[in-house]
Amino acid sequence: MSATVLYTPEVLGLAVELARVPLTDDLPLRGEARSKSCGSTIVLGLDTAADGTVSKIGVRSQACAIGQAAAAIFVQGAPGRDGGAIHAAGKAIAAWLAGEADMPDWPGLSTIAAARDYPARHGAVMLPWNAAMQVLPSGSVDV
Repeated sequence: MSATVLYTPEVLGLAVELARVPLTDDLPLRGEARSKSCGSTIVLGLDTAADGTVSKIGVRSQACAIGQAAAAIFVQGAPGRDGGAIHAAGKAIAAWLAGEADMPDWPGLSTIAAARDYPARHGAVMLPWNAAMQVLPSGSVDV
């Protein structure tokens, strides 16, 4: 498969979207992730509403276009979701990348679907979910 299939105009367009969501000091939750396969990194800042859903996001990314596009896709789909939904999506995306499941229902994910055929890019795809899962609770705890 050629790199032109991977780096489509849509992917490259998403990569530049991150300029609209800079990492700012007012975001109290900070998660960081690094791809072992390509060295791409992300620092994700989050804030949550009173109900625990993501309300604000900021990103600092030093990643390939796939990693940046994945971060933009995360930014577009995460607001209004709680930690449990973010964790579930991260696990579902990892399973999909591993060929163990169908593509999960996350808005825009189909834009980077070709990355599934490039195992060296899987870590870059997972960057935003891995960073978010560090700082968001995985679900409610029954008492």
